[in-house]
Amino acid sequence: MKTNRLTVLLLFAAALACSPIAVLGQHDDDHSAKQDMRNAGHETKNAAKDAGHGVKKGTEHGYNATKNGTEKGYDATKRGTKHAWHKTENTTKGAAHGAKEGARQSDDYDRSR
Repeated sequence: MKTNRLTVLLLFAAALACSPIAVLGQHDDDHSAKQDMRNAGHETKNAAKDAGHGVKKGTEHGYNATKNGTEKGYDATKRGTKHAWHKTENTTKGAAHGAKEGARQSDDYDRSR
């Protein structure tokens, strides 16, 4: 009976000696609810920052694209207007010159009779 008692006592002592090690090992892996909430808050904050950064970049891209498109349209309109003005000027000069030539030809025609 003494050997059974001794064996049980040794097993019990060994279990008590190992229990603090087991508790410390579990504490590192186990997170409290409070820490989980903190982690969730930090992750939400970072996600909001990332979303805001994406919105900012998209807005800047849209602004720049609109600005460049507007400038391109303005320049094309300006070129077209100048081109039309020059064509009108040349046509007007040509018509005036043709009218003078026509008037000269009719004068020459009348004189030749």
